[in-house]
Amino acid sequence: MNILLQRATPNHLAEILPMVAAYHAYEHIDSSAEGRASAVRRLLQDTELGGIWRIEVDSQLAGYIALCRGFSIEFNGYDAFVDEFFLLPEYRGRGIGKSVLARIGSEARKLDINALHLEVARENETARRLYAAAGFVARDRYLLMSLALNEASAVTAGEENDR
Repeated sequence: MNILLQRATPNHLAEILPMVAAYHAYEHIDSSAEGRASAVRRLLQDTELGGIWRIEVDSQLAGYIALCRGFSIEFNGYDAFVDEFFLLPEYRGRGIGKSVLARIGSEARKLDINALHLEVARENETARRLYAAAGFVARDRYLLMSLALNEASAVTAGEENDR
């Protein structure tokens, strides 16, 4: 099995958007097509924000992973959130996720990112095991909290408490 991680460009927008919609449906994220398109387009165009990487398996598009960059005093510089990580159903449970997480760490280091963070649903034991095996550690001392600053984000952020 040949797994390729390729940084997406604005030319990949049309193939990334359906997978983002599928991910949002899978995770019950309330988002509009216009909002998704705007956010994905901006992330693809402005590499200072982070990026989206296409995941190919044996030359077939299998998913994507998105990093959104920030800055942290605690982590001595740039950090990033694995904002979204999606594999099409037929590619799950085959070791691809583990490989992608190792490779995205290498890509992040090339971007001078010192730490990666992510959110995972508490009840998603499969994903939690995957992330733990990749070296992610739960920071139980801390609780991720969000404040939506615009109406479009308010619906999604408010529903986080329901998951």
